[in-house]
Amino acid sequence: MPAAEQPPEHAGVALALRGVDKTFGSGARAVRALRQLDIEVPAGTITGLFGPDGAGKTTLMRLAAALLRPDAGSVTVFGLDTVEQAAGIPQHIGYMPQRFGLYDELSVQENLDLYADLQGLAPASRQQRFADLLRLTALGPFGRRRAGALSGGMRQKLGLACALLRQPRLLLLDEPTVGVDPISRRELWDIITDLRALGTTVLVSTAYLDEARWCDHLLLLRQGQVLAQGAPEAFQAPLRGRCHLVRSTRLGRRRLQLDLQRRPGVVDALLQGDGVRVVLESTAQPVEPGESWAAREPLFEDAFVAALREQQRGRQLAAPDPAAAREPGPAPALAPGEGSRVDAGGAPAAQPVVIEVRALRRDFGDFVAVRDIDFQVRRGEVFGLLGANGAGKSTTFRMLCGLLRPTSGALRVAGEDMRSASASARRRIGYVAQRFALYANLSVAQNLEFFASAYGLRGARRRQRLRWARDEFELGGFAGTSAADLAQGYRQRLALACALMHEPEVLFLDEPTSGVDPLARREFWQRINSLAAQGVTVLVTTHFMDEAEYCDRLALMSQGEILASASPPEIRRLARGAGQPEPDMDEAFVALVQAHEAALRRA
Repeated sequence: MPAAEQPPEHAGVALALRGVDKTFGSGARAVRALRQLDIEVPAGTITGLFGPDGAGKTTLMRLAAALLRPDAGSVTVFGLDTVEQAAGIPQHIGYMPQRFGLYDELSVQENLDLYADLQGLAPASRQQRFADLLRLTALGPFGRRRAGALSGGMRQKLGLACALLRQPRLLLLDEPTVGVDPISRRELWDIITDLRALGTTVLVSTAYLDEARWCDHLLLLRQGQVLAQGAPEAFQAPLRGRCHLVRSTRLGRRRLQLDLQRRPGVVDALLQGDGVRVVLESTAQPVEPGESWAAREPLFEDAFVAALREQQRGRQLAAPDPAAAREPGPAPALAPGEGSRVDAGGAPAAQPVVIEVRALRRDFGDFVAVRDIDFQVRRGEVFGLLGANGAGKSTTFRMLCGLLRPTSGALRVAGEDMRSASASARRRIGYVAQRFALYANLSVAQNLEFFASAYGLRGARRRQRLRWARDEFELGGFAGTSAADLAQGYRQRLALACALMHEPEVLFLDEPTSGVDPLARREFWQRINSLAAQGVTVLVTTHFMDEAEYCDRLALMSQGEILASASPPEIRRLARGAGQPEPDMDEAFVALVQAHEAALRRA
């Protein structure tokens, strides 16, 4: 390339944004995605980009890849300006967007061949590069398999291999681990860590706050602005002496959590194991009788939530723009007596069975997706269905919702046989899909009206439930706003309001918190706890292992079978070993699934 486009040595900075603004749309529909952004990505590091949907992560990635131009400011990659020297940028970067364009009908090798052609990879160097990438991603044995037949984690690995064909100096990964299970996430991070050792600079955006542990440098983004940036230690050090695990002899976990959230000086209170993890404003501990407080090392999530709370307080003091999305309001309180229901590790035996599964099986041709599983869920329980990609949990979930017929076995939901009466059963079910089944072009009020009609609500009851939805979820101020223009946390509120419009006995939640702000996630689970306390039965799937702590019981699936069904503390105890005396839920998941798969291979 011309000498002017040769990347200069640039003081160890791989990517720099100086005073960057980026706005999409115009007039009333203008969305300011980035606001006077100043960041640096150090060369030779893994830099993690954290923030909820709408924070500006993808816009930043596309600017770095020279796919967008900034409205103001400058973007440089190893000293090359992405506007004035845009032609030279692709030679130095690899970019893997959220939905990488694999060709499902082509094999793994054919996808690599195609992207090598598109990227102009020299024929002489291809075979060695293919061999290196197939070894790095462990896809060598699957070269002839169709991309469409790969698991979610394997598809992400193939997308990563295609982005690495030209051996980029800077690799841009936009949420590469979204929607994949904890085992696949760890495998992807092993690959990313190996790339750093080979000299590649990596900028990776993610919704999983625990992935900060694998990063050298962190960027915290919200609403197009940097809240903080620096090494992980810089985030965590100020919180030392302010993080504790609290246990109580007087209150169960959920009652204790609610009580702690209301105490002055408490920034965050999150269920963890047999207690509540607390982050405080200072080192002063608001201890009550019957409680034990054990110090804990700060996590990046603690720092993230503390920063969001501080920004929230700052906006309230500064009288923010009323057009901006409001912060989540208080969640409804739990009903009296909720603690006693939860403390036993599940709903008491006196509660009736609402979901009953016996010898449930689903075949797709010769492939057995779900293999003769059994479980029960009682009234008022929060039941989690967890599993690796391909474990069968999504198939099980679809059968429970009446969206897929079982091959054999018995399945009853809310007293209805789902094999013969799924339509009538669905009138007693609420469902929140992963991407929220809302009508994007309809306003908030129109979505609520539509779902009220779909559930057959009429007259006074219809008016009462619409008023309840607006008031309970604080949606009245957004009545005329289209669903597409809502912040992610408010789309989640609207989806839940629509799902609860007809007061269902059973609520199904499919990855309900994907991409939402950590504060909105906490508010959401307070609402779910309140619903369970009122007798609503909740079944949830999630890839956020910390959210499994909110469940009364879990069913952990692997290769179509249930390998463990127990309360979260019992699941963690099952995974204890010499190397992991006190595993967290993520570690327990990985240990139990890998042990089960190893046993199947030996058999």
